[in-house]
Amino acid sequence: MADFSLQLNDDQLQIKDWIHGFAKDVMRPAAQEWDDREEFPWPIVQEAAKMGLYGLDFLMNAMSDPTGLTLPVAIEEIFWGDAGLGMAIMGSGLAAAGITGNGTPEQVMEWVPQCYGTADDVKLGAFCVSEPDAGSDVSSLRTRAVYDEATDEWVLNGTKAWITNGGIANIHVVVAAVDTSLKGRGQASFVVPPGTKGLSMGQKYKKHGIKASHTSEVVLDDVRIPGRCLLGGKEKLDAKLARAHEAGRTGEGQPAMKTFEATRPAVGAQALGVARAAYEIALDYAKERVAFGKPIIMNQAIAFKLANMATQIDASRLLIWRAAWLARNGGFTNAEGSMSKYYASETAVRVTEDAIQILGGYGYTREYDVERMHRDAKIHTIFEGTSEIQQLVIARAISGLRVE
Repeated sequence: MADFSLQLNDDQLQIKDWIHGFAKDVMRPAAQEWDDREEFPWPIVQEAAKMGLYGLDFLMNAMSDPTGLTLPVAIEEIFWGDAGLGMAIMGSGLAAAGITGNGTPEQVMEWVPQCYGTADDVKLGAFCVSEPDAGSDVSSLRTRAVYDEATDEWVLNGTKAWITNGGIANIHVVVAAVDTSLKGRGQASFVVPPGTKGLSMGQKYKKHGIKASHTSEVVLDDVRIPGRCLLGGKEKLDAKLARAHEAGRTGEGQPAMKTFEATRPAVGAQALGVARAAYEIALDYAKERVAFGKPIIMNQAIAFKLANMATQIDASRLLIWRAAWLARNGGFTNAEGSMSKYYASETAVRVTEDAIQILGGYGYTREYDVERMHRDAKIHTIFEGTSEIQQLVIARAISGLRVE
């Protein structure tokens, strides 16, 4: 077990500075253009791949850190650069986490590299859980997976909604119901290999924020995949289903929930990066903007707002680092992952709104980036478990009761 320390080691500090340079020199200057275009920013992701930021090696290096802090530190810097571009760079990580969390070592070795490709041939991964009628309620997924014993194939049918990289990804990881009588306990995760017939992109969503990240429906129409594409394997799935039927319940988590639990501190770090970026702009502006003969930061109304912003940002970081450390050293005991994601995402919305208020009319225009950051912040209170779902998880953890 690694010691918990708030002092980053030399490697972590080097990574932080390395990514900050990329965020400052490559992401920041391009952010507004890609927000306006609402297209996937292939050139930016390719730049990230060439420098080693987008790819399996970086992900494995960050995830193998025994302190757990390398990944949230890296993500904070990426999203300080820009959330839309950051999501384009980080989006494949959710598919990789889905494979890593549910697959066999052989499946991880085969499929995770294909979520990224190479620096010369960039690929994407997509994690497909949500549906038009099943967002927060993951247990009610309608997408079905039926096993065809004669051909050793799984047949997938359904529609997934709000999928990052949906339809343009090389690898799609799909969570589907295998036994509907067991609800969430009757689900499994599948890899849909590139070029599989029957998988197509539905509507592409026009979004309030993170516009550089591609989000769309994924339609599965009689998608046939080999038996080996069931993550974890059929023997393990059959045993899990049998135990669930026999006991009436099981302590084993849903595949989607296992992925989300592992990534919640990372999502908190995304929100943290956006909040810090907006705070820094507001602080600089408040020190430079003169009204009634003095910098506006000399007024308590502004100074106290900035003091609250700084405190909430630091509190968010502490919660995220604690959760990231626990995830690598014994696991969450009291919904610490949900706490970090919940607090940081709410902080990002509050801080970016306060930043606009401090900049006044300028803050509401696109001349300053806080307008975009405010739009980008909001999604963090919604995706990978809404704030209300995080509160529910926390409430259940502290009470020991199934709060509804």
